Amino acid sequence: MKIATWNVNGIRARETQLCDWLERDQPDVVCLQELKAEPGQIPARCSLADYHVFWHGRRAYSGVSLHFRKSLFDGEPQFSHPEFDMESRIVQAQLGNVVFASVYVPNGGKDYAAKLAFLEALVGWTKHLHDEGREIVLCGDINIARADRDVHPRERKEGVIGQRPEERELFAMLLGEHRVDVGRTLAPDQDDLFTWWPPWRNMRERNIGWRIDYILAAPSIASRAATCAVLTDIGTSDHAPVLMTIS
Repeated sequence: MKIATWNVNGIRARETQLCDWLERDQPDVVCLQELKAEPGQIPARCSLADYHVFWHGRRAYSGVSLHFRKSLFDGEPQFSHPEFDMESRIVQAQLGNVVFASVYVPNGGKDYAAKLAFLEALVGWTKHLHDEGREIVLCGDINIARADRDVHPRERKEGVIGQRPEERELFAMLLGEHRVDVGRTLAPDQDDLFTWWPPWRNMRERNIGWRIDYILAAPSIASRAATCAVLTDIGTSDHAPVLMTIS
């Protein structure tokens, strides 16, 4: 199974890139963020016939989607949103005992308190699902560099949002003992592993970036992961897709 996440930074601008990538890599589960489009604005070409999909978006701002290859389901998956959802930032669906979710955590630049509140609610939601016996695969743009090594040295700045201690503490709580940062687990010694680059001065080409896009999976799922790659060759978003392959 292939599970992928990508902050497209505007799906209408990335229509052809998205379709070409899905055709090339054939992921089974796809999580998109920052659609910047209402469902009625989604290009028809993006609603591929091979996938069940739920578009959860707003005009010109935020938005997430969740796609499942139809062969994974006998019927239509049940998509829903936790009660703490705000600004179209999370969509979930269950496959067997596994809950998949596409999430776009607020950046925090306009309302830092709202970002922390969203993260606290996200931590509580994952704990509740675990207590019910569910396994979780949480994919998306968390908007936090987990540690200093997840930021290029030139981009490390004390006190900047996305690198603050209280954000990283909430990230640690989100992982806890029941979720694994698959990308870091499979690349424990790679210090230039980034998923987002500031959109100026050729930062992406120079790989001066941050790692803020993640696939967080239950240990039983993460232990079967063969790869979790950042696809730096895909698209013109300021984020690159992340693709996990499990046996």
